Amino acid sequence: MNYSRRKFVQTTALLGFAGVFGFNFANATNTDANHNLNKKGATMKIAILAASGRVGKLITDEALAKGYAVSAFVRDNKKLSPKPNLTIIQKDIFSLNASDLQGFDVVIDCFGEWKQLDLHKKHIEHLVKILKGNKAKFLVVGGAGSLYMDKSHTTQLIDTPNFPDEYKPLANAQTEGLKVLRGVSDINWVFVSPPAEFVADAPKTGKYKIIGEEFEVNDKGESKGSYADYASAMIEIAENPKYSKQRVGVIGL
Repeated sequence: MNYSRRKFVQTTALLGFAGVFGFNFANATNTDANHNLNKKGATMKIAILAASGRVGKLITDEALAKGYAVSAFVRDNKKLSPKPNLTIIQKDIFSLNASDLQGFDVVIDCFGEWKQLDLHKKHIEHLVKILKGNKAKFLVVGGAGSLYMDKSHTTQLIDTPNFPDEYKPLANAQTEGLKVLRGVSDINWVFVSPPAEFVADAPKTGKYKIIGEEFEVNDKGESKGSYADYASAMIEIAENPKYSKQRVGVIGL
């Protein structure tokens, strides 16, 4: 890790993990994906879980803007406004059963929890159980702490010396969810890590990069990006069949 990357990690790791939960402290490029899961103009059907959160709302809007049919699962249906092609379903993730998620091309999990951290792993275990045998592509809004800092995949961002202690429990909880997915072979899952500095209120630029397992920075030496660009990347990942049974990341350019 060179000096510029080390300096960046030291100054932005704290900001990024707060940003995941809405505390705004604020070279491939994005192209219009033509890899629809459906052929002959059929409308992709997407289920979005925890759709009333800050990331969930943006992913919902992005999917609707692409013309997809969206079913938004929320605990409180008053937190979403009716829109064309949007079906709002009031149901907690832990109350979902296999039949609730049948008939979708994509299921996107936008679960977030700051206090009861064991729910990160538990809700993934629940979803994996009820998605068994389901052909839908399963995308998970993940964390950045599990991104690898080396080619040998032995050191993660959370292992770096200046990673804030107060965010380690959250990062570890999100990593436990990823471990559950890595042990699953009969679901087409993708765990999508945000940038280290994840900015809630920054505008959509349309300029981002989908990376792999290893931590990267942009030309400015930053692992930084907006919720809005992350939402765009999520739908691109949903559309493109090359992303399958793997963890990827997203950074702004």
